[in-house]
Amino acid sequence: MTPRIPKGRRLALASACMAASLVLGLGAPAAALAQTEAAYPAKPVRFLTNFPAGGPLDILGRALGEVLQKELKQPFIVDNRPGAGGNIGADLVAKSPADGYTVLLSIDSTFTINPQLYATMPFAAKDLKPLMIFSSSGLAFGTGAAVKAKTLPEFVAQAKGESVTFGSAGNGSPGHIAAEIFANATGAKITHVPYKGNAPAVLALLSGEVQAGILATPGLLPHLQAGKLHALAVTGRQRSPLLPQVPTVGELGLKDLEFEVLYLAMVPAATPEPVMQTLRTALQSALGRPEVKARLASLDMVALGETGAAAASHLDGNRERYGRIVKATGMKVD
Repeated sequence: MTPRIPKGRRLALASACMAASLVLGLGAPAAALAQTEAAYPAKPVRFLTNFPAGGPLDILGRALGEVLQKELKQPFIVDNRPGAGGNIGADLVAKSPADGYTVLLSIDSTFTINPQLYATMPFAAKDLKPLMIFSSSGLAFGTGAAVKAKTLPEFVAQAKGESVTFGSAGNGSPGHIAAEIFANATGAKITHVPYKGNAPAVLALLSGEVQAGILATPGLLPHLQAGKLHALAVTGRQRSPLLPQVPTVGELGLKDLEFEVLYLAMVPAATPEPVMQTLRTALQSALGRPEVKARLASLDMVALGETGAAAASHLDGNRERYGRIVKATGMKVD
């Protein structure tokens, strides 16, 4: 005969069981999350770039992806989603699951220029956070063969007397704001002509469709070497190893024209810190690899590897500077 349990004790046992079930139920998701983080990455990771294939960002992403695939034993697949100054790709990542399997590779203009240039943004700044600023690069101040000015001071004098056309890789692109910085700092008269990427802007410069462009050095380099284009200056603080004979804007007494492009990775804001740390560690290791160093040099980039507060501060500084330029020049999306 089964002994009877007093009613009061039955209630106490039931309450204890319910409490235990509740604790176990609440702990299960946390335990599952911890297990998932520990196993990361357990499947392919998508490097989503928000600018066209074939450009510096795309090339850098593929070089990093090759190394990370070896380090973390999972494929890193580059997926190009250009458009709207990088906003389309950034928005896709902002709305992706915060699990580390979709990482945005971008340049800083999407976050430092676009919010001040576009009337509305498809994502909020709080939706994404920086994983790392990989590298930076200056730009080259190129002119077409028909331009008579052969030095930057001569070109400034020409542009003060007559409006000159500047090609760029698109509205809000680094070349666009660099041209506006040039006009604002020197009093030059410019007409901005946006193209869909760096390569079309270089072709426009070659054909004489535009007179000048402040563009990524690698795209200009073969045409500079062939004598079809001319380089007046570079915008970095130091001379470019690709163009060692070309002075910096600072050397020419135009330090206000110094300009950099930052290449960075962003992830959805809720991405777990252990997942981010796994990626950071692998990326820092990749930046030290000889093959990645060689790729950076070929792209006219300087390795930075900035993370955390340093990366956030760097972006904030650029955002403030470009905001002043946007207001002063009345830059807009054409």
